[in-house]
Amino acid sequence: MVFWGATPVLTRVATDDLDPLWVAVLRTVLAGIVAVPLVAATERRPPASRQARLLLGISAVAGFVIFPVVFTIGQERTSAMHGVGILAALPVFTGLYGMLVARRRPGQWWLAGCALALAGEAVIVAVRAGGGGTATLVGDLLVLSSGLVVSAGYVAGALLVPRGFSSAATTYWGVMLGAVALVPLALVLLAVQGLPRAGAASWGAVLFLAIVTSIVGYVGWYWALARGGIARIAPVQFLQPLSGLVLAALVLGERLTWPLAVGAAAVIAGVAIARRE
Repeated sequence: MVFWGATPVLTRVATDDLDPLWVAVLRTVLAGIVAVPLVAATERRPPASRQARLLLGISAVAGFVIFPVVFTIGQERTSAMHGVGILAALPVFTGLYGMLVARRRPGQWWLAGCALALAGEAVIVAVRAGGGGTATLVGDLLVLSSGLVVSAGYVAGALLVPRGFSSAATTYWGVMLGAVALVPLALVLLAVQGLPRAGAASWGAVLFLAIVTSIVGYVGWYWALARGGIARIAPVQFLQPLSGLVLAALVLGERLTWPLAVGAAAVIAGVAIARRE
């Protein structure tokens, strides 16, 4: 989660030189290329049952196709601090999806925590100040939408692990499927814009998003959700703002305003309350 907190910041760095669509495509396609020899080395085949393949498809499309595209376009249109604050609500979405799948009714603590966290989200989205004036409502809403989608992918991927499909295999096959799905978009971008050109900082950010975020982060997260329980482990995601906000200030020079701080604090407090459930 600490490393994942850098995702909004490095996405902003990458989009300084690269088109957002190129960043989204490259992070998944490069991760898919890295995953090919890893799958070959483990000789891990895709799941055999229809239900497991459905879960793999959901995790692949949500985590490695829809999320990178929608999130990157949104993050390019808002500040990194706004992106970090909005993604802090992922534990609420992930835990809620997990409860729905398990057919469990959320208790009072969970509902109270969700209400507080979502109120914090509303503050973050509503406040345009901070982040050097780069935050827009459209960007915030796109980041929020990507969070709603990727949380479903987290749950689908975590549900594969108890079915005998390891977290590593879930990630490798998911990112390879996502890469295949985004190849047509890459070809269109190549035909229209030509080969992407960027500085070392942007390419380094893309490599981080491809390897650390899309492979290492997902392997560990799927494993943790499956072993510790989705609803119980999901609140650990509140650690993301701790690194994300600091990096946004240090790397991008963004300014943490009081409304942003209050909104982020409300999200974290809401998640902590929900965790009591």
